[in-house]
Amino acid sequence: MKMYLNNDKFLAGMTMKDEFKAEKNNMALHVCENPNQVLANRRRLANTLNCGLKTFVCANQTHSSNFHKVTLADKGRGAEGMDTAINNTDALYTYEPNLLLCSFTADCVPVIFYNEMNGLVGVIHSGWQGTVKEITLKLFRHLVEMEQCEPQGFHIQIGAALSQKKFEVDEDVYVKFKDLGYAEDFMYFNDQTRKYHIDNQLTVKKQCELAGIPAEQIAIGRTCTFTSAEGFSYRQDKKCGRHMSFVMRKK
Repeated sequence: MKMYLNNDKFLAGMTMKDEFKAEKNNMALHVCENPNQVLANRRRLANTLNCGLKTFVCANQTHSSNFHKVTLADKGRGAEGMDTAINNTDALYTYEPNLLLCSFTADCVPVIFYNEMNGLVGVIHSGWQGTVKEITLKLFRHLVEMEQCEPQGFHIQIGAALSQKKFEVDEDVYVKFKDLGYAEDFMYFNDQTRKYHIDNQLTVKKQCELAGIPAEQIAIGRTCTFTSAEGFSYRQDKKCGRHMSFVMRKK
């Protein structure tokens, strides 16, 4: 597990693949062989973080640009079953303490954030579809405009994801990124394979910056989920498990 933050106000981190744990430490109920083993993995994580499984809040992710403001009424949603998860949502945020917001990825870009000024925390799931739909930019603009957050108060951790070298696409996907108008520096064309390579992490980072967040407050974990033994990669194995990125406001 990668712990990015654990102080008296916030905790944040990302679970990683572990060959020695059940289902290799898969945390996702929608891709598993045995749901009970996934729940056991989640309970073990909850114990490590000193919080109960019923504090988890999970969504049924659909590669959308939809986000949800989590309240205390959402406590435990999706923690023990997909039927209670927040539907059709790829980003969660809250001001409430003691709720563990969760996001699941295997190659997609996980974004974990907190705002030092007002205590707001959140997670975003941004696969390439979410990136071209600008879920990260839309959420942060919403937080600035509707929640009156100061952009300079945000601190962001972009977690392990598919690297640019391994994220190769055809022209149709390249055009979607090109049409964003700010992703050209994060793409190149491979003459040998006739494929385009895109850095989804840096594109997401750029979206954070376009929302006004200072670049020096955006960290990127460059572990490639395809090449690392710690990574779940959908491109490598369509039946792979999922990492869980998480954040909690403690008080």
